Amino acid sequence: MVGELIAGRYELEKLVGSGGMSNVFRAHDRLLERTVALKILHEQYTRDEDYVERFRREARAVAQLTHPNIVTVIDRGEQEGRQFIVFEYIDGENLKELSNRGPLEVREAIRLTLQVARALAFAHERGLVHRDVKPQNVLLNEDGQAKVTDFGIARSLDVHGVTQTGTVLGTSDYIAPEQARGQKVDPKTDIYSLGVVLYELLSGEVPFSGDNFVAVAMRHVNEPAPSVLDTRPDCPMRLAVAIQRAMSKDPEERFPSMGDFAVELEACLAEIDGRGDEGATMIVPAPRRPRRERSHERPAVVMPLVLAALVVALLAAGAFLLFHTGGGKSVLQRDGAAPSKPVTLHGVTAYDPFGNNGQEHDNEAAKATDGNPSSGWTTEHYREFTKAGVGLVLSAPRAVALSRLTVVAVPGFEAKIQASNLSNSGFVDVSGDWQTVVARTSFKIDTHGKDYRYYMVWLRLPSSGGQAEIDEVTART
Repeated sequence: MVGELIAGRYELEKLVGSGGMSNVFRAHDRLLERTVALKILHEQYTRDEDYVERFRREARAVAQLTHPNIVTVIDRGEQEGRQFIVFEYIDGENLKELSNRGPLEVREAIRLTLQVARALAFAHERGLVHRDVKPQNVLLNEDGQAKVTDFGIARSLDVHGVTQTGTVLGTSDYIAPEQARGQKVDPKTDIYSLGVVLYELLSGEVPFSGDNFVAVAMRHVNEPAPSVLDTRPDCPMRLAVAIQRAMSKDPEERFPSMGDFAVELEACLAEIDGRGDEGATMIVPAPRRPRRERSHERPAVVMPLVLAALVVALLAAGAFLLFHTGGGKSVLQRDGAAPSKPVTLHGVTAYDPFGNNGQEHDNEAAKATDGNPSSGWTTEHYREFTKAGVGLVLSAPRAVALSRLTVVAVPGFEAKIQASNLSNSGFVDVSGDWQTVVARTSFKIDTHGKDYRYYMVWLRLPSSGGQAEIDEVTART
């Protein structure tokens, strides 16, 4: 098929992947002069309406998902009975190829898994379960950014049919117990599979192996998950516990949502970076030395007892100082507040209610939260600025009350922070008056105890115009 022209537009250049349902080609889009990926359903399945519908459903499902860590759907169609989907082309390896070279550093494993978790949380919020989470379905672009692909067996949570129960779909190395039994799946099914992926990235091997699909699937059903500490003793205990929880046999014992799993991974990453539990300090006073006995005829059992007593005293003193202050308040909850923690935001869109088309470089919003200060979101370039403002909308993993939001930007405008539980309306001020934005500006936020899902940097330029640029946004509770 290489060299064939599809839909009079896409010239197939090279076969880059093959799966049970389809082949993937690198192709040249003659119309827009760009490289794309073309997935074509295997010919033997084109006569099976169930497979054709599943293929079409993938296109419809992923077309709804605009996220920096999900491969973008560009087009879909049919030629001479063959179904095809056109995706953005990712010129890089997948996570499986990366892990085949050996276990990853702990920080890198968390970083990549966290990106996948954010992508899947985004899909779950829109009613889609992937059902085939595995490292082969996570591509890495030239910047090392993870991109989830192959939603071929994804299904809407609102769909009822033969694929809901009774049919086992997925890859057995990463399959959740309930999926292996042919039972109903939900977002927690993806949590289990992502826990297996993280285990493999750290250990260099899958937790369960076997001679065939059924043998491996039954081990997922019946055997407790091994601890990653068995193969990676340098793995932080908190991360090892998170993996065990994600891989719990009972879905109810896993994280409540993929967003919650992502939050825990963020905390693990913060601990590695030395930012964990800021403000919580345990000070243990030096114990008084026990008065020496004058007698030299001391029973041999006395010394172990003294050491044991010292250990108990140290633990008690430490626990007291860690959890209490003079006023009886917990150090971790002084003045009724939990310790500040980082919250990862995602730039989702721009907000321009006073513009002609309601857009303001919307497709660049994700650049303001990609961890790369050299890229960013910009407004249009104004000859004069007469609007009340324009905004950059940011999404938290879940509704949360932030206490601080920091903006790295090119100076030249004023801003304040607003919040809402809708991405396109209902925003209220949460940071007070306008602040002049400098290279790094920190906004103190007061949500008055309310949790919000969306936060917006609402800005205004001088009346003489110009262009605002926001390179990076970070936040803390």
